[in-house]
Amino acid sequence: MTSRELALSVVRDVFARDRRSRGAHESFDYQASRANLDARDRAFAAELAYGSIKARRYLDWLLAPYVGERAAKLPPTILEILRLGAYQLSRMAVPVHAAVAETVGLAKRHGHRGTAGLVNAVLRRISELDPESRIPRREQFESEDDFLGTLHSFPTWIVASVRAVFGADLLEAILRGMNDPPQAALRINLLRTTRDDALEMLRERSVTAQPSDLVREIVLVDGASPESLAEGNGLWDGQGEIAAVPVDVLDPRPEMHGVELCSGRGNKTLEIVGRTQDRGSLEAIERDPYKVTQERTRLRELGVQSVHVHEADATVVDGKANDADFVLVDAPCTGLGILGRQPEARWRKEPLDAERLATLQAALLESGARRVREGGRLVYSVCSFVAQETHERIDAFLGAHPDFSRGSTEPRYEPWRLGSGDLRFPPGIERRDGFFVALLERRASA
Repeated sequence: MTSRELALSVVRDVFARDRRSRGAHESFDYQASRANLDARDRAFAAELAYGSIKARRYLDWLLAPYVGERAAKLPPTILEILRLGAYQLSRMAVPVHAAVAETVGLAKRHGHRGTAGLVNAVLRRISELDPESRIPRREQFESEDDFLGTLHSFPTWIVASVRAVFGADLLEAILRGMNDPPQAALRINLLRTTRDDALEMLRERSVTAQPSDLVREIVLVDGASPESLAEGNGLWDGQGEIAAVPVDVLDPRPEMHGVELCSGRGNKTLEIVGRTQDRGSLEAIERDPYKVTQERTRLRELGVQSVHVHEADATVVDGKANDADFVLVDAPCTGLGILGRQPEARWRKEPLDAERLATLQAALLESGARRVREGGRLVYSVCSFVAQETHERIDAFLGAHPDFSRGSTEPRYEPWRLGSGDLRFPPGIERRDGFFVALLERRASA
């Protein structure tokens, strides 16, 4: 399997029509494990696969004048091969001869002489375009959002959603940022080391690392290979900087009792345990059996004693009411804030997803609130920015729960604080993820 064959296998897997399609990263890891490629070819395949998946709308625009109505009749694999070739010519530093010849070779192996001839002709026409002709222009589109959606390769409705929340001033910066590689980060396991010691160890491995200005157990890294970040003693794990903010806002401490709803595979669970130093108790509730198994395994390998993982529906939480010092509701959401980390996600989302998920999010808030003691804290977080999943959920909850009010976050979060006091991080800016975090506190009785 060549690097281009690997990229094609991933793209076909992600956009499979006859079965459940995989995510890009899941597919790449699986396909790459079957290919005998060196690190350089593997990196080329990843850039080609992920890049062409993200740029799908732009590539179809670029190909349209030369493929036209034939696109509907072409085999799906040949269309994917055309996209891979167009991506190499327009977005990668690949010599024209290599891009065309290798892509035509793919077409010969997966099609016939006629389709290979078409691929050759189309790619040669694209290779002859001057750079300006490869860039969409505003006058070619009916609306500004259609233009920006094609230029940056997003569905028009996502462009409109970003505009509605962040305005025109930030719109293009966000769209560009969601196409750039996101900031890589590590969460330091405070049970086993300190951030300073971890930074020193990373620097000894020639890893460029610096502490986060926001979350004390987060280290930002750049240009590091997976091998240089490998750590068998549980000193750190990969976790996005902004994904760690909800627990920082929650501020769990030793000897506290807490509840975590939708704990997933346990990233935020382990962050909480690092803060409490495994002293106290935490109920982690997750309904997905696979994620529950992963979380239990991670906790067992680290020797954590203070967490009990429940495989259960988090909207129906058993246990004594009003008994928790803190509750974290990290709710399922559209994930519009982390599109930069999931190349295929922009093509799988639907405009009505936020409205559909809002009902679940409201139920999770209700469930979590029942466990919060007087004077306790409830943090609600989603990796989204649209109104239905963010401030509208909190406003509706507070309207029905006068015993709760918004709490105050630390001054370092001021740049992202809304007028209500909630935090909203725009995606793509400074390579960060998009998140919404609300801190609520239950008032003590008079």
